Amino acid sequence: MQKRTLGKSGLEVSAIGLGCMSMSSGYGPPADTHEMIGLLRRAYDLGVTHFDTAEAYGPFANEELVGEALQPIRDKVIIATKFGFEIDPVTGKRGLGTNSKPEHIRQVAEASLKRLKTEFIDLFYQHRVDPDVPIEDVAGVVKELIAEGKVRHFGLSEAGVQTIRRAHAVQPITAVQSEYSLFWRGPEAELLPTLEELGIGFVPFSPLGAGFLTGKIDEYTKFDPTDFRNIVPRFSPEARKANIALVELVKAVAERKNATPAQVALAWLLAQKPWIAPIPGTTKLHRLEENLRAVSVELTRNDLKEIDEAASRLKLEGARLPEAALKMTGR
Repeated sequence: MQKRTLGKSGLEVSAIGLGCMSMSSGYGPPADTHEMIGLLRRAYDLGVTHFDTAEAYGPFANEELVGEALQPIRDKVIIATKFGFEIDPVTGKRGLGTNSKPEHIRQVAEASLKRLKTEFIDLFYQHRVDPDVPIEDVAGVVKELIAEGKVRHFGLSEAGVQTIRRAHAVQPITAVQSEYSLFWRGPEAELLPTLEELGIGFVPFSPLGAGFLTGKIDEYTKFDPTDFRNIVPRFSPEARKANIALVELVKAVAERKNATPAQVALAWLLAQKPWIAPIPGTTKLHRLEENLRAVSVELTRNDLKEIDEAASRLKLEGARLPEAALKMTGR
């Protein structure tokens, strides 16, 4: 497995990490805990050193899973987790709003440390920007947590460029996490140039377009009732039917490269910038192995040009998130 450094921070991670959310929530019922512990440890054996979780995944259950699985190899891996949502600490029910009040961030940090069975959090992201708390206050308390040794690096998720600049001026940001793939290229306009200017790494989530770029989803696919894609406009049957042209484009390149569509989609991301480290998620060992082999797929300058030119002629249908969720991004 290749390694990458997130911006100027010096934080080295595997070129492809593992997003752990789907093991506990988001894409259907939680997976078997014993199997997921095995999958997490197998990921490390295959070279993954970057594991992404959050208190909101479950809630809480995902951090507990990741903590138990990685405890034997804690000193060899990078664990990223997140704060910033309103979650009842007793019932585990997630409220509708954000909460990045300094005292709340401290409470979340302490609780996450216990669930993750660790003395420090490698990378602590604000999950979504809180419009009621100045980002300078958020960055300030994370700076204090870093000084105390409880956190090592600061990150933001789905933040806008002005928020990033303001936070970075208080406490240097190691990484920004946002959705990015051939299925959603919004970060290219403002976010990526800003991160390059400031020396901040980029961690794309949903690098396979929430599974769409694998080629295993079409207009007839039925999702589990608890799968979040049921309420995503881009995953309506009509949108899937219209957007399948993008998958056909990726499939054509994959056939030429003797690779899978997922591997080409990940290789495309890796080719964009040397400080990009995607975190595809999965609950299946064969998918994990497939995704990690993407580091061996080499896309030439001509391949990338062909993909860009062909993709630019396509008009993708449907918003990437429900309207309420979109309002929480890019602040």
